[in-house]
Amino acid sequence: MTDLRKTAFELANAVNSGELAATALVEASLQTIKKENPILNAVLHTCEGQALREAERIDTMVQSGRSAGPLAGVPVLMKDNLSTAGVPTTAGSRILKNYVPPMDATSVKRLVDAGAIVVGKANLDEFAMGSSTENSAYGPTKNPWKNGHIPGGSSGGSAAAVAAGWVPLALGSDTGGSIRQPASLCGVYGLKPTWGRVSRFGLIAFASSLDQVGPMTRSAHDLAISLQAIAGPDQRDATSKSNEVPDYLSFLDRGISGLRIGRCREWMEGEGVDPKVTQCIDDALQFYSTLGAQVIDIELPDTQQALATYYVLAPAEASSNLARFDGIRYGVREDARSLDATYEETRGKHFGPEVKRRILLGTFALSDGYRDAYYGQAQRVRNHISHGFDMAFSQCDVIVSPTSPVVAPKLGESTSPLTMYRMDELTIGANLAGLPALNIPCGMHQGLPVGLQAIAPKFGEGHLLQVAGAYEKTHGRPEVAS
Repeated sequence: MTDLRKTAFELANAVNSGELAATALVEASLQTIKKENPILNAVLHTCEGQALREAERIDTMVQSGRSAGPLAGVPVLMKDNLSTAGVPTTAGSRILKNYVPPMDATSVKRLVDAGAIVVGKANLDEFAMGSSTENSAYGPTKNPWKNGHIPGGSSGGSAAAVAAGWVPLALGSDTGGSIRQPASLCGVYGLKPTWGRVSRFGLIAFASSLDQVGPMTRSAHDLAISLQAIAGPDQRDATSKSNEVPDYLSFLDRGISGLRIGRCREWMEGEGVDPKVTQCIDDALQFYSTLGAQVIDIELPDTQQALATYYVLAPAEASSNLARFDGIRYGVREDARSLDATYEETRGKHFGPEVKRRILLGTFALSDGYRDAYYGQAQRVRNHISHGFDMAFSQCDVIVSPTSPVVAPKLGESTSPLTMYRMDELTIGANLAGLPALNIPCGMHQGLPVGLQAIAPKFGEGHLLQVAGAYEKTHGRPEVAS
């Protein structure tokens, strides 16, 4: 029987060696999703026919003696705001209920080129706006560790599916913590690369200066393989960077002796951070010290303004980006007596309350007489926050904190806007500064996972993989939720 609990690396090796058929692997993943998704609601669409055809193609390649790539035959899920040719892409919204893109997002295509097989699309907060995956128009996703709890958001479907063992790898997007926070609450790895490290072409935009695509896995090794596949410049994305892509796998075995790790006091001891969560992080830091890392206390006082700054900038960019969803060119349309009435009916009926709230906030922040007082001032504070990180990195190589201030709350406990927004207060700073950041599963509290956040300077993903690899070598890979 196919063991979906194995890593993507192990499964791809089995497929490339002929030990395991890609078709059997894909069928096992699809059957597991079909059986368990009614409980978790982590997957919105499956693409069985397309996936099995791709698996047959890979099996034919292997039979002819050719390698099918480093992710050969590995079933993967895509967050449903990543465009997939011929497969519905709804962004968790009713307004895109019937939308089928004509092309793949670059990150999707690059994974497929590496041999991965897309088996479906994962649930998310509508247009990635939320921290619990309770804002999806298609119902909330549940945490596979405790079904009465949230999986985090907005990439909650991706995190839950990987944690449950349906696939070893999924892609998410991270605007203010939407990869790392659900990865923390579900007990998997989740990496937000440097802004511009991975192409955003084909990602349905929320806040373009903050959004970034990244992988979620149950293995540090899989994290490195998937990042290797999707990183690099893309002519179709003007914001992608041309920096050389290093050999990410080489960082996993370098160890961390001599690495300077900054313990962020404001984030470790701040208001609302569960002391039990902080203890798990301090235990991990003690472990790193035994491996030769130098742990030092650092301060990031400007990041106390990060939450307020983010909730001016992100809604402002969302207000501009979501103006295209008007029912005229694509998506659901409500015909009315005039063009303005058509806009009003379409957007009023098919946008959810959180999306409307952020559009209104953003439109106000950009309106005449208020733009400089709100949006302009937020940009100035953002620059201060980025400078604060630069100063901190003059003292250390990596900054460590909890990823989430608490373990996964119960369903319904995070639905008030302020409560939901504060779930991301430890992750938002990295987005504002464009830095790479990673969640590392590092313990359990009350039967739910705890995550350690590691942040590096721009294009310092290698340091993050060093930290993850060192922890996993001793503590093992995260368990599949049961």
